[in-house]
Amino acid sequence: MTPSRPVPSAAPVAPLSRLQRLTAGWVYGGSLSGLVILALVPAIGAAWTLEQLLVVLSLPIYMIHQYEEHDDDRFRRFVNDTLAGGREVLTVADVFVINVFGVWAVLAVVILASFTLHPPCGVTAGYLLLVNGLLHVAQALALRRYNPGLVTGIVLFLPLGATILVTVGVDASLLEHLVALGLVVLLHLAIVARVASRRRRAPAT
Repeated sequence: MTPSRPVPSAAPVAPLSRLQRLTAGWVYGGSLSGLVILALVPAIGAAWTLEQLLVVLSLPIYMIHQYEEHDDDRFRRFVNDTLAGGREVLTVADVFVINVFGVWAVLAVVILASFTLHPPCGVTAGYLLLVNGLLHVAQALALRRYNPGLVTGIVLFLPLGATILVTVGVDASLLEHLVALGLVVLLHLAIVARVASRRRRAPAT
């Protein structure tokens, strides 16, 4: 009998670092935190005005939206596979930075500013929700298919964003509206520019 050849063992996989685990799993902690914040609102928000309540709600609502959008890395894969032709234009680290610093941190600053500095600052939260929700709808219409985050973008973002603009925005000046909208648009354009730059340089798979 011919002796069987030993089957080569698979190369050991290096364990992920804490930072890698954090950047890969941020959405699950965020979505659960969003639910906790919503559950605590009746207790901690009893003295808030309606305008303050709506602005604060923008953060946990966004966290819940992010679960639909980023669970199982679906948004990054959608962008890379569907919009970039298989190119790696959006990395796991990109998604983490965009959502934690470009959304959570921005909304935290907006909420603090609306409570402590100038209530109409909260109008920025309304534009952030509304613009993002409309982009999901526009993309769905253009591609004639579902995109990650579409359902909560329609069901949660559009009504809450519009309500914030109607209630909080009534006390904001035209300049404040334009600045808030401009900041939100610039944030989205920066993301688009980064993806477009990576798409030009990254080889197709």
